Amino acid sequence: MDRLSRPPSHGSPCEHTGGVHRDKCHSIPEPGVDHGGENWLKSGLKKYVCDLTLDPNTLHRNLCLSEENRKVTWSKEKQLYPDHPERFKDCKQVLCREGLTGRCYWEVEWSRGGADIGVTYKGINRRGAGGDCGLGNNNKSWSLICDYSYYYVRHNNKSADLPVTTSGFHRVGVYLDWSAGTLSFYRVSSDTLTHLYTFNTTFTEPLYPGFRVYIDSSLSLCQLV
Repeated sequence: MDRLSRPPSHGSPCEHTGGVHRDKCHSIPEPGVDHGGENWLKSGLKKYVCDLTLDPNTLHRNLCLSEENRKVTWSKEKQLYPDHPERFKDCKQVLCREGLTGRCYWEVEWSRGGADIGVTYKGINRRGAGGDCGLGNNNKSWSLICDYSYYYVRHNNKSADLPVTTSGFHRVGVYLDWSAGTLSFYRVSSDTLTHLYTFNTTFTEPLYPGFRVYIDSSLSLCQLV
């Protein structure tokens, strides 16, 4: 299991290459410290914000999209979506359209129950409810699981509990530094960031943000720009 760590420092600029999203880079202050609330966010990780949209071709049939494909909601009734090779058949998940490298930051917010928030290579299986398909259950994906008031991270079907002392939260920031091999998760509250976990690894392909939505829940990509 990737070890718990502090997020790495950041420096060199990024580039844009065809078909892959790379955001302009800036130096950011050391995470885990309140550097002035909203001003810290504006001058820090939010400078790496990437614009994401949910991909309807990957959407499980018990999920619905709205708000220009930026919100996904669990549905009791199965939807009559057309067959597509990239659609999740068993896991109630959806991926974003954008494949990411470089340095990118995004935030998501969910309602009611919980959500799994992660990234995956495009080659994750779309059939099967177990390890081959679920975010974090295989070597193609990394995930933060926010299961009501219980939080943990998972990769390759190995988990690590998070020592979250709050009674619960519903907004998470995700920072990817693809070249450095780090994927960091933050609790977002009152315009401050609290570091939760950083995966340290070597990424070999573009990463697609993905989400699992729980029963009676919804999840939204937050508008940051």
